[in-house]
Amino acid sequence: MTAPSEATTTTIETETVTAGEPGETRRLRIALVLKTSEGGLWTVPHVDELRSRGHEVIAVLPPAEGRLREALTARGVRVVDSPFGFRFWPTLRTLRGLLGLRRQLRDLRPDVIHYHLYASALAARLATAGMGLCRAHMVAGPLPLESRLVRIAERALVRLDTVTICGSDHTAKLYRRLGRPRSRTPAVPYGVDVESFAPLPPGTRAAVRADLGVDRDMFLAVMVAYVYAPKRLAHRAQGIKGHAVLLDAWRAFHAQNPRSRLLLVGSGFDPAAERYRLELVRRYGLDGDPAISWLPSVPDVRPYYAAADVSVSPSLSENHGAALEASAMGVPCIVSDAGGLPETIDVTTGWLVPAGDAEMLSIALDAAHDEFRRGRLAARRDRARERMVYHFDRRRAATEVADVIERAAAGRLPTRLTRSRPRR
Repeated sequence: MTAPSEATTTTIETETVTAGEPGETRRLRIALVLKTSEGGLWTVPHVDELRSRGHEVIAVLPPAEGRLREALTARGVRVVDSPFGFRFWPTLRTLRGLLGLRRQLRDLRPDVIHYHLYASALAARLATAGMGLCRAHMVAGPLPLESRLVRIAERALVRLDTVTICGSDHTAKLYRRLGRPRSRTPAVPYGVDVESFAPLPPGTRAAVRADLGVDRDMFLAVMVAYVYAPKRLAHRAQGIKGHAVLLDAWRAFHAQNPRSRLLLVGSGFDPAAERYRLELVRRYGLDGDPAISWLPSVPDVRPYYAAADVSVSPSLSENHGAALEASAMGVPCIVSDAGGLPETIDVTTGWLVPAGDAEMLSIALDAAHDEFRRGRLAARRDRARERMVYHFDRRRAATEVADVIERAAAGRLPTRLTRSRPRR
């Protein structure tokens, strides 16, 4: 286990583009392209900020119901069905879908194409090639770039982006290694709703623990994450959220600390992922293990953070993940060194372990349990909350995203970047 230094864990990229006197910003029409109608709710604050500045946002989503479509429709955002299904099989159907998307985007006449998630990026870039539009790609996480095949392709394709907004400093560094200049790769976190994810009333902790059958003096670790099935292009045969790594670590830890419980919250993201989750339940014998509870789906994760003593994010690939929510609620975190996770903690708020290393994760659980037993773990809570408010407030992040899009659309991306606020 390694503890990150103060210098290395405060390297969250908070640079914003500047170009002298900004002048008056014209009203933009922005086409938001996403491969999902269900996920991607983290785009909603960006949409709200852009619309608050007078810009028009039109969402191009798959023709299916989902939480994202519902959230945008409730705000009065125009949502249109994409003629492309965001699958890149080498067939005539794929070509027809891309041509249909091209016609649709041409008819919408946007000033900016704004896209998140890699399949959305591929579709938007290909469908608008040669159209002379501003393209703003916001990268949700580093996973695609962990595939050698994607890195080779992305070295060329990323040049189609006017600006590549990276969701973490880690992802920005990956793109810069591909030759993308710093001025075109500002790093802005998606952030967390620090008003919603805030410490709950003291009675919540006791009530939730009672419902779970966790005694007051028991150590409770929580992992909140969807389960993802193993991917073909990266981290083969392993779920990227690291559930199996945590379950291996928990066996060793719990054998030495029987007054402890593990709570897993989150179902499979899709049918294949749910099958993988059930396979983990069988493989580790969780149905008959009183020390581990797995809640596949809950309406609100906040009470379970409030009940926990530590949050664990053992991902093999990640942007910032659940560590933001947990920390905003004042819960210390154990995180792997995958992706942007090290940016979410410092030595006063959590522990950093090598990704995929169950033994070191078990040692980190021991360290957190020791502080819990000695009554010292609570000292990390206020600092964790403070760090989220300062670095990861999603309102500030949405403002920075809108700033970048406006400047990219106006052709005012700089040759160098300046910091918007000091690091600490």
